[in-house]
Amino acid sequence: MSDPDTQDNTAAVDSLRSGVMRLSRRLKHQRVDESLSPTEMSVLGTLARCGTATPGELARKEHVQPPSMTRIVALLEAKGLVRLEPHPEDRRQKVVTQTERAEAMLEESRRKRNVWLTELVGQLDEDEWATLRAAAPVLEKLAHL
Repeated sequence: MSDPDTQDNTAAVDSLRSGVMRLSRRLKHQRVDESLSPTEMSVLGTLARCGTATPGELARKEHVQPPSMTRIVALLEAKGLVRLEPHPEDRRQKVVTQTERAEAMLEESRRKRNVWLTELVGQLDEDEWATLRAAAPVLEKLAHL
């Protein structure tokens, strides 16, 4: 970005923030299992993308404190969505793995959200849809920076 403080760039950043936050809130309402918090769903999504992880690794990836992640993992374990196993190299640690039940729930949640988002996208004109398709990889990159 050339000069992030120009009036046009400031307006674009403000619009991007607002749009992403609103869309995110609306997508969160499309959950399959309402008993899970958005944070619990996020942890399951991280495990789906990254595979097994220690609670400390999950805390870093989710930007929460380790004690909070310990509580989240315990809740997910009690719900049968993750299991704790001994760390293969460090017996003092555990690794968290999602269960098949969690995989199925995440798949159904993705399907439901994709159907909802497809309906919204259907209301765009072809130029808007082309712009959104081109922006999708950039938004994905921003989400992981």
